[in-house]
Amino acid sequence: MQDGKNEKRRIAIFSFTDDGSKLNRSLRESLKQQDVLCESYAVDRFADKYQLSVLPADLKAWIGAQWGRLNFLFIGAAGIAVRYIAPWVVDKFTDSAVLSVDEDGQYVIPLLSGHLGGAVDIARQIAQSIEATPVISTATDRKGRFAVDVFAKKNQLYLGDRQAAKQISAAILEGRAIGFYSIYPVYGEFPKGLKLVSDILELKQYQNAVTVLDSRQYKASIAGLDNGNVKKNRTQLQLYPKNIILGIGCRKGTAKDCLIGQLSALLAHHNLSFQQVQKIVSIDVKKDEMGILEFAAEYGIPFETFSAEELGQVKQVSSSSIFVKETVGVDNVCERAAKRACPEGELIQPKICLDGVTAAIVKADVKVRF
Repeated sequence: MQDGKNEKRRIAIFSFTDDGSKLNRSLRESLKQQDVLCESYAVDRFADKYQLSVLPADLKAWIGAQWGRLNFLFIGAAGIAVRYIAPWVVDKFTDSAVLSVDEDGQYVIPLLSGHLGGAVDIARQIAQSIEATPVISTATDRKGRFAVDVFAKKNQLYLGDRQAAKQISAAILEGRAIGFYSIYPVYGEFPKGLKLVSDILELKQYQNAVTVLDSRQYKASIAGLDNGNVKKNRTQLQLYPKNIILGIGCRKGTAKDCLIGQLSALLAHHNLSFQQVQKIVSIDVKKDEMGILEFAAEYGIPFETFSAEELGQVKQVSSSSIFVKETVGVDNVCERAAKRACPEGELIQPKICLDGVTAAIVKADVKVRF
C-alpha cells in the first residue's frame, strides 16, 4: 500500500494462538502510540481474553477486499500469511505491505512490498517496539545501496516506468555509475553510485540515468538528449513530483466521468497528469459528492475539504461569484481551496469554468532529499 507523505499507516494484525494474541494486543498498543492505525483480530477463544476483534469468517476474502488499502501483519508461521495473501498478489507497485512475526516476538519478516509498500520500514519500527530482529532480504537494503523506489516514495515522486526502475536498480547492484539530475534543490548525503550532474546534457555520458523534472519542463529539458553523442540502449528513469493541488467545484450530481474528462484535459493543457496530483480539495459541502469521491478513489488521490470560514481566510482570488457566495458562503471555491491547501505554492491555473466544473491548480514547492 503506497502511503502519502502525511498519511498515517494502517495495519491489520492477525493472531491464531494464545501467545500470538497476547503479542497482538501488545503490538497494537505500542504501534498506536507511534501514530499507527491498528486493527487487531484473533480467533474467537482469544479475542475476548485480549480485547481483540474476532477474525473475519472468510479471512482470505476479507483480505482481498482490503488489498492495496490496508497493510497486514500475521503473528505465526510465515506460511500462514502466504496462503492467505496468495490470490491477491499482483506487483510491488500496488500490493499491500505484508509482514510476519513469530509468536515469541523474536523476528519480524517483511514478506511483500518491502519498499513501495513500506514493509521494510514497518518491520524495523515493529522490531524496535518489541526488541525483535528485523529479517531484511531486499538486495539494496542488505548491500546498503540506493533504492530508487524508496527514494521516489519518500520524496512523493511519481515512478511511472516500472521497467526502467528495475533496470536502474539492477545497474546499482552491479556497481555501475548512475547519472542523476534534478531541477529542484537536492539535500542530504548523496548515495554511493549516483553521480550528480549540474546540466542535463551531461547525462549523455551515462548508460543509466535518473532525472527529477517537472513534466511541464520535461520536453524542453530532455530534447537535447535526443541528439548528439548519446549512449545506445541507455536507460533513463524520469521521476515527476506529486506536487499538484487540484481545487475543484462542481454542480451537485456531476458524474465521475464528467469530472475526469474536464480535469484531465485541463491538466494536459499544462503538461500534467493525474499521477502528479498530490490532493484534490474543495469546500466541505462537497465532502459527500459521489462523483468527486469516485474520481478520487479511481486515481488513489486524497480528497480534502475546508469550511467556508477556512476558505474565507484566503486573502485574494482572481475572480468572485455572488451566486456562489450566496449558495455556499464563499465567492470562489476551487481557487480558495487550492490556495488554502498550499499557501506557499504557485498558482499556475486561476479559477477556470469548464462544463459543469470549476478548477484551479496550485503547484507546491519541491525539495529532493536523500
